[in-house]
Amino acid sequence: MNTTLQSLWLEADSHTSVRQRLYQVLRQSIIRMVLAPGQALSEKEIADTFSVSRQPVREAFIRLSEAGLVEVRPQRGTYVVKISQQAVLEARFVREAVEVAVARAAAEQGLAPRVIDELDDLIARQRRCIAPHDYDRFYQLDEAFHRTLSLGLGQQAAWKVVEEVKAQFDRVRYLSIPDATPIERLIEQHDAIVRAIEQRDPPAAEQAMRVHHREIFQSLPDLVRRFPEMFEASPAITAAGEEAAS
Repeated sequence: MNTTLQSLWLEADSHTSVRQRLYQVLRQSIIRMVLAPGQALSEKEIADTFSVSRQPVREAFIRLSEAGLVEVRPQRGTYVVKISQQAVLEARFVREAVEVAVARAAAEQGLAPRVIDELDDLIARQRRCIAPHDYDRFYQLDEAFHRTLSLGLGQQAAWKVVEEVKAQFDRVRYLSIPDATPIERLIEQHDAIVRAIEQRDPPAAEQAMRVHHREIFQSLPDLVRRFPEMFEASPAITAAGEEAAS
């Protein structure tokens, strides 16, 4: 585990403060399941791993708690929270609302050719992840695709909202690749979004983004069955995103 954490530390932006860098590394470690749901976290161990004092670790734990990724239990310790199906679906609802609006506006207003080219380049790079099964790289490129679309439209605030709500959602996205959701399908969905925007077809862009975000309704029930230890006990969720009748 320490080796993987240190690798993520080297990948992180070295120009940010130690506090921000540590938070981002721990957040990515939780999303990528390096730090597993239910796992206890030690301030001292984390501080020793990154050769930092305990204060920035403590501050990172607080921020991760606010993001719903860890639980700080007084006198008992800090633990990575299990995945809440309800929190995932709430995050999906918010993210779909924001990104569907972004896709529609992009088709209505048009995107600069350089932004379309950048999105196409990201899709091409995603395709190159298929054969080597480079799922970590695909996840990063998937993130870049959605960020580029929002920022290319000049909607920095929209992307900030997405970033604030998507932590639980991201854990399921990462867990679902490759078995529950083939990356080929996600790439084709990305391409459909860009083509609809390029053709200035707002209804098609809106629908393509909506289909993309509702993919999780198919993968979530399967993931809960396969990895029950990673999820909080909660009512079963149907493929339509509703609680199943008991």
